[in-house]
Amino acid sequence: MARDTRLQKAMSLWGVCSRRHAEEYIRKGRVKVNGHPASLGDKIDTARDLVTLDGERVGGLRVEQRYIMLHKPRGFVTTMKDEFDRRCVAQLLAGEDQRLFPIGRLDKNSEGLLLCTNDGEFANLMMHPSKKVSKTYRVTVRPEPSDEQLAKLAEGIYLDGRKTAPAIVRVLDKSPGRCVLEFVIREGRNRQIRRMCESLELEVARLKRTAYGPVKLGMLGPAKYRDLTKQEVAALRNAAGLAQERGEER
Repeated sequence: MARDTRLQKAMSLWGVCSRRHAEEYIRKGRVKVNGHPASLGDKIDTARDLVTLDGERVGGLRVEQRYIMLHKPRGFVTTMKDEFDRRCVAQLLAGEDQRLFPIGRLDKNSEGLLLCTNDGEFANLMMHPSKKVSKTYRVTVRPEPSDEQLAKLAEGIYLDGRKTAPAIVRVLDKSPGRCVLEFVIREGRNRQIRRMCESLELEVARLKRTAYGPVKLGMLGPAKYRDLTKQEVAALRNAAGLAQERGEER
């Protein structure tokens, strides 16, 4: 990077946040360049200009890129800072010197695999709507769904006037009054699986993300995290490319 680099791109490449989040921070007035509030579209000289986020200097030499798998427990919000002082995933990464941010979200009452990174380009790749990397969830619902309800969940449910994309839904276990389902989806709408189930009068008792594309949570314990291997990072990048190809073929 050098002169005439867009501010949001520089913040992403520095590992501060994704471009999308950088644009949000700029709109909210949280970013300054040489002491002056930044605007969308600003370009900077990365070797000379002073960039701050919430008064803290960012930028400079590119830091080591990190790719983390975190097992988010229930009760934590997927944010690095919460204005309501709720427990957030930043507390689970407090031992890290580098600024890491989550890729996508898991709602407060959901748990499981959450990817975190300081590589904004990688985060954009994983979250971009055209990529549609699959995500796998283990979902406990009450009561036991009928075959018709299972078919509707797989075919798609209208949420906010737009039908969800086809999903893979299969029964893992069932007992009187409850059922454990596996969902594989390629979308990331807000509380999507919960809302799909609620629309069919199915109560979600527990929701856990068990895989993100080819990367599985495995035996990683709640509130624990680990670095992804180079092979896992490569597999995720490959999955994003294959997902885009599938979309183009349709």
